[in-house]
Amino acid sequence: MKQLLSKRRNRVERGEKRPLSWSRVWYQVRLNTVMVVGACMVAFGYAMFQVPYNIAAGGVSGISIIVNHYMGWPVGLLYWLLNLPLLVLGFFYLGRWDFLLRTLVASTIFSIATDFFVAYMPHMLSQYPLTDDLLLTTIYAGIVGGIGGGLIYRSGGTMGGTGIIGRIIQMKTGQPLSQVYFYTDAITIIIAGLVFGWNIALYGFLVLFLNGLASDYTLEGPSSARTATIITNHPQEVIAELLAQLHRGVSYWEVTGGYTGQKRYLVQTTVTRPQVGEVKQAVARIDPEAFVTIGVSHEAMGAGFAPMPANLRQ
Repeated sequence: MKQLLSKRRNRVERGEKRPLSWSRVWYQVRLNTVMVVGACMVAFGYAMFQVPYNIAAGGVSGISIIVNHYMGWPVGLLYWLLNLPLLVLGFFYLGRWDFLLRTLVASTIFSIATDFFVAYMPHMLSQYPLTDDLLLTTIYAGIVGGIGGGLIYRSGGTMGGTGIIGRIIQMKTGQPLSQVYFYTDAITIIIAGLVFGWNIALYGFLVLFLNGLASDYTLEGPSSARTATIITNHPQEVIAELLAQLHRGVSYWEVTGGYTGQKRYLVQTTVTRPQVGEVKQAVARIDPEAFVTIGVSHEAMGAGFAPMPANLRQ
């Protein structure tokens, strides 16, 4: 292992790239496939649920709907054209060629798929749009678009748009990224409210919120692991009980109470969600005075959980 790490360190210092392998090629193929599927899903949700009702949920896609209302130009083509100057900004501030190529591919697929769905969906479906209920339309616009966006993010891609402006503002000002994104998208939604009415603007805010939730869930996956942190005066006994009952790895170290100044011990272990109750019972049996917190871990890899992906070790 030490020799392997030494070889990799020397290769990095010499500026050499990792040797090409089939696992890396297959990994890149999977990533690109996920990005294409994600871009098509975002386009489907946009064309099926947002465009017919002029629900502009912020960003360049929302601006495209507003411009389409006045000019009649295809929304997919508008999105692609409006994205070009933003891609130039992203090239200089956010990652140059790697950023530019992946974002250009994702936004181009989205633009083409959007105009395809807008043009042919009414002929492919007996009822288009699927429902006249604006609330249902809003919910599914947020969910479908959010899942597609999460797939794009998981593949290492991005849709560009006003997210590029948000990233740059965050870098320059230090404001939280979520707050910056809200500002940039809210401006577009408010403009849509002035054009289409405040009822549509409110639905736009709801799409924006649901889109973020669905993207986060798709990106991070369901939370199946929990991390238990235990402050106790009886670390060895607590560890022995956890090992006997749960068969999970446990770590511990000495800590000092900030208020009391007393020496205690912090015991930490990661378990599956169904084992949380067993952790509480095990600690309660050994040290009823212990302090226990249970944290959500979105992903756990290694012994007892999902194996470390082979492509990450290349």
